[in-house]
Amino acid sequence: MSFSQQIGAFRHDNPAPLYVQLQQLLRDAIQKQVLAPSEAIPPERDLAAEYDVSRITVRKAIAGLVEEGLLTRRRGAGTFVATRVEKVFSRLSSFSEDMLSRGRTPSSQWISRTSGSVTPEEAMALGLSPGAPVWRFQRIRFADEIPMALEFSTIEGRCLEGIDAVDDSLYAALDQLGNRPVRALQRLRAVPFSGEHARMLGVDTGHAGLLIERRGFLRDGRVVEFTQSFYRGDAYDFVAELSDP
Repeated sequence: MSFSQQIGAFRHDNPAPLYVQLQQLLRDAIQKQVLAPSEAIPPERDLAAEYDVSRITVRKAIAGLVEEGLLTRRRGAGTFVATRVEKVFSRLSSFSEDMLSRGRTPSSQWISRTSGSVTPEEAMALGLSPGAPVWRFQRIRFADEIPMALEFSTIEGRCLEGIDAVDDSLYAALDQLGNRPVRALQRLRAVPFSGEHARMLGVDTGHAGLLIERRGFLRDGRVVEFTQSFYRGDAYDFVAELSDP
């Protein structure tokens, strides 16, 4: 069965532009799971031949769905149906816990693990004196082997035994010494990915991202964690429950 037989064909009496028609057909296929999450869509040349349109038309249709967050491009691999994750802002949890709770398999690729003296920015965020020791952890976070986020964490030196204490989950390592945060302040803002960040996440330079800065606190009020996480905008929805006091 051809792709057009699965998702439908153009109506030649339809006045809508061809790229809009193709976009709607692909959108319907995603919503009805003819195209499943993480599944690759047919190559541009195949869609162009199947629907007898130009590759420019196909590109324009796909670009619109990428902007909507329904499709995601992976450099060198093709275009795939986006797999979105809901991150609940009202619950303090780690990346690993979020993925496991959704039936996904979390993993990491280390960029660096280092120790050193606190920088001025870290000192302000952690409430530390100049020269205080800290641990720094930088890694790419994956869900089901798909790159989802970049994570840059700085931890107060007293709160971990050493660099090798952190394996898959930073919070699990902190919890072993009773230093897991019990509350946090988070700030979210939209950012375009730089060339280096885009390369590590397999997206195009300028791809829409979400930067979350988190300061995690212990019960005694000390700041234990300062983390900057860059999430792919096409892979995450952030949800917060609000109430009227």
